[in-house]
Amino acid sequence: MNWMLLPYRRYFEFTGRSRRREYWMFVLFWVLVFVVLNALFGTNEVARTSTDFGTGFSYGSRLTGGGGAIGSLFALVSFIPALAVSVRRLHDQDRTGWLLLLMFLPFFGGFALLVLMCLEGTRGPNRYGFDPKNPNDIDVFR
Repeated sequence: MNWMLLPYRRYFEFTGRSRRREYWMFVLFWVLVFVVLNALFGTNEVARTSTDFGTGFSYGSRLTGGGGAIGSLFALVSFIPALAVSVRRLHDQDRTGWLLLLMFLPFFGGFALLVLMCLEGTRGPNRYGFDPKNPNDIDVFR
């Protein structure tokens, strides 16, 4: 649980580095919150759709009532920590946080960011700070 809440404690901290564990535990926490909200306030819809190619079915889920307001408030409060932990995750690989702008590229951008978030960070210190896996490994006596 500590890893899931760490980005909230580092709310506006865009400097430094974050491990994969911190990033993916935050993503897991985000997903779990919305799964619980959907279980409590969600409605499941099966809609019959008509298109030029025939008739089909689509399935969707949406939050209703207070769940929509709670979900929106949670997303709003979590936006800055999500952005900050993503920037720090890129910093761990010695990449600039501006690469998050890839998300605006259709198809390729989201996939590229997914791959970047899965890659291991650089070992040892880099230009963004010390290695979060081993912060005591300072390159003084080598």
